[in-house]
Amino acid sequence: MPLSPPAPRKPRHTRAISVEAFARDDGLWDLDACIRDTKTHDIALPSGARPAGLPVHELKLRVTIDRDMNIVDAEAASDAVPYPGFCDTIAPAYKKLIGLSLLKHFRLHLKDRLSGVLGCTHLTELAQVLPTAAIQAFADDAMANRAADASAGRPYELDRCHALRLDGPAVETYYPRWSLKAVPG
Repeated sequence: MPLSPPAPRKPRHTRAISVEAFARDDGLWDLDACIRDTKTHDIALPSGARPAGLPVHELKLRVTIDRDMNIVDAEAASDAVPYPGFCDTIAPAYKKLIGLSLLKHFRLHLKDRLSGVLGCTHLTELAQVLPTAAIQAFADDAMANRAADASAGRPYELDRCHALRLDGPAVETYYPRWSLKAVPG
């Protein structure tokens, strides 16, 4: 169902977030993420004027992950920033993502390593979309790995959203082994 028709309005700002996923020849996967902010009007920044349409932020983050969705490499780039010479010096900090798992408390560990002055607010915000993007991009490969492993536990996607709650009808239908029938109250 689409959103309802909006009240009369004028555009002011666009934030575009994109993530592209790539399978590499060496068996690893790359996630290339970008966040881009533009204004529909000229703005005055302390560092100078920014004309309408030119990005205020254009920040990129690439993580390389293995088949278990562990980050084995990371890099960041700041192509457009409001404070040149300052904002664009934080990229090396994003190497701190190496060693994190996208499936095991990633956002918590991200916050510990790169929140506030430890990182760039926008790059850290961008990193938060990586777990779900990786799952969408590589779920079929990860599921094939899990299916081949007889000791694999409960599928990671279960009980992480409304539709796939353990006591819900979707889990009962598609994952009956893991279904928890709701107890009548």
